[in-house]
Amino acid sequence: MANVPAAAVAASGLVGGYGVARWTKKRPLGGVALAAAGTLAAYEWNRRAGARAATGLTVAYVAAFAGSHPLAKKIGAWPSVFTVAGGVALASWAVTRRAA
Repeated sequence: MANVPAAAVAASGLVGGYGVARWTKKRPLGGVALAAAGTLAAYEWNRRAGARAATGLTVAYVAAFAGSHPLAKKIGAWPSVFTVAGGVALASWAVTRRAA
């Protein structure tokens, strides 16, 4: 498997999950995309930084997903998704870089 940065996987999961849900009009399908990317990112976080870091970053991933909803009411849907995706990517990069 290619060595794809976990930060990119996590950010893509948030953006892609929203995009799939919006364009297919099937929210559960977006949830599948979100969960699949989150699972892969968690695996990589665990492999690169350990279980404790993976747990913290997974909680951040889920919190970003949940937090994007109220944020969207203030700044719009896509800006909200990109904001939380960027935050998760930054946190992922910082934690996995530090562990390396």
